[in-house]
Amino acid sequence: MPLATSDKLALSALIVHGFSRCARSNTVVSVKNTVRVMTIEHARAHILPKPWGVVDLCPWSNAVHNGDAIGEIWYERSTAATADPSLLLKLLFTNQPLSIQVHPDDAYAQSIGLPNGKTEAWYVLSAAAEAKIALGLKQRITPQQLRQAIDDGSISSLVVWRAVAPGDSIFVPAGTIHAIGAGLVIAEIQQRSDATFRIFDYGRRRELHIDDAIAVADAGPADLRVIPTRLADTRTLLTANAHFTFEKVDLAPNSAWRLEAEQETWFLVINGNARLGSFEVAMGDAIFAQSDRVNIHAGRTGLVGLVAYTGGLIPELLRCVNMETTQ
Repeated sequence: MPLATSDKLALSALIVHGFSRCARSNTVVSVKNTVRVMTIEHARAHILPKPWGVVDLCPWSNAVHNGDAIGEIWYERSTAATADPSLLLKLLFTNQPLSIQVHPDDAYAQSIGLPNGKTEAWYVLSAAAEAKIALGLKQRITPQQLRQAIDDGSISSLVVWRAVAPGDSIFVPAGTIHAIGAGLVIAEIQQRSDATFRIFDYGRRRELHIDDAIAVADAGPADLRVIPTRLADTRTLLTANAHFTFEKVDLAPNSAWRLEAEQETWFLVINGNARLGSFEVAMGDAIFAQSDRVNIHAGRTGLVGLVAYTGGLIPELLRCVNMETTQ
């Protein structure tokens, strides 16, 4: 039902704008007494040491650390939020193979007291000549056979290793036995969860989680490479599932756009530079937005980014504003 004129005026009067270096939040209270927080933030990069990581994070990060091997960068909201986001955006850096592992789905995670499971997707940013990832097993085996393969270490020869190259996309639903090899930089979007059940760790003596892994694993072949779908000249769909939609965007030099970020949205710059909202961003920078529109002005070399958001595919995710008439 259309709003009356008085309601429109009341709604307009309740929009409050606030700006800071790290975030811009606009709070809108509707005539139905619901509260919506409109947010654009420059995400904070949190580095995590890992035994399989690397020392040099360039060109993705200039973060100062103590010479530790850094395996992950987690992008976090820059302000204290009332609730954690649904998604977690990461960069992974590998100098050794990660453990062979599996993640639970929502039902199993909740049965052991965790809020949700972990479905994820990867986009390969950099790959050494022989870099590989593992997805699924060479053949379907029973839970008893899986336990035996874990116990005697033969699981390492049962997983299917596949060569990867920059630009490859991989979908890893919960329950998929998988691993990431050495020599890779990967952008990962996932359900916000750290529920990982390791089943083989290359002698690093970390805890294994055999019973949980057997309970959740789809112990068979998996063919989960993504065939990208071109949605428009600027947009390529990488994967869409019940938990998130993942896209790659490629914007021309000096072009201007509006990103519709009604849902929880993460934007990672993987090439070029731009002004996103009020922030100057370059390779390795990320933006969090929700219930807002993000104005994007691509730099002189253009902008390539990865966009992940909750909910289904948004047909009008990007709108060119170069030709729009100023209101």
